[in-house]
Amino acid sequence: MSLRPTLETRKAVPTMEGAGVKLHRAFGFQDPSELDPFLLFDDFRNEHPQDYQAGFPWHPHRGIETITYVLSGTVDHSDSLGNSGQLGAGDVQWMTAGSGILHQEMPKGNTSGQMHGFQLWGNLPSAQKMTAPRYQDVQGKDIPEVIDDDGTTVRVIVGKFWGKTGPVDGIAADPQYLDVSIPAGVKKTFKIDTYRRAFAYVFDGQAAFADASQPTGVLLEKEVAGQELNIRDMSGNRTLVRFGTGDEITVQAGPEGVRFLLISGAPINEPVAWHGPIVMNTRAELEQAFRELRNGTFIKPAH
Repeated sequence: MSLRPTLETRKAVPTMEGAGVKLHRAFGFQDPSELDPFLLFDDFRNEHPQDYQAGFPWHPHRGIETITYVLSGTVDHSDSLGNSGQLGAGDVQWMTAGSGILHQEMPKGNTSGQMHGFQLWGNLPSAQKMTAPRYQDVQGKDIPEVIDDDGTTVRVIVGKFWGKTGPVDGIAADPQYLDVSIPAGVKKTFKIDTYRRAFAYVFDGQAAFADASQPTGVLLEKEVAGQELNIRDMSGNRTLVRFGTGDEITVQAGPEGVRFLLISGAPINEPVAWHGPIVMNTRAELEQAFRELRNGTFIKPAH
């Protein structure tokens, strides 16, 4: 077994999207090869309705898949295919934009006004960029959850893990998308396919992710005297951890435990031509997409 090195640890950056939604972006609109097949990851978390209620009005997508995971509040959505619905706390929507779709997403807070969710963009290989759009809406109750003897809890949203298979399937990048909670002070190792790109996103508590060159024992020590945890190099709220190659990661939870997303996928290794919500392989394809948006031929008839 080989431990994946930690290539980079960085905080998500505040930004604004849609009609004025305040959110934090962990990555996106930079080097698309960095986390290929993933292009962008946003954490939209607010306690003030004025920071999110304007939402994400009608906008196009082509050539990608968007994965929306709601933790609190709701998101109303509708699209050019006539679909509409609402995502609630714990629900997931996987949208394959394919040849093109127009949709809108309007977040609403819970009874306390809180809204929290994530959106991940996955690239599509050239052979699938012009496929028919489709949705997979999954209710939270249908997402399998596994609990280990030490109290570690994992929601398996996509992929296979600890004998469970997530309900979302048929995704180009064949990803694994896990929501992991580890109790205070517990050290845990997770296996990841060697050929996948992988990252973690910490959104509650703290943890130390072991580096191949630095054993976990030096990251977190327990004092004999007050049984207090001395924390070094801990990753906390809104932190992206990007891993190198290997087949496992080891994480040590901090004194209040930790919750993070662990996401991996098979790289596509194709050229990327990207502007806003449209991602193609060549500049010519990108220009064609925007030309079709202007002349009304962007949405393709169903076959």
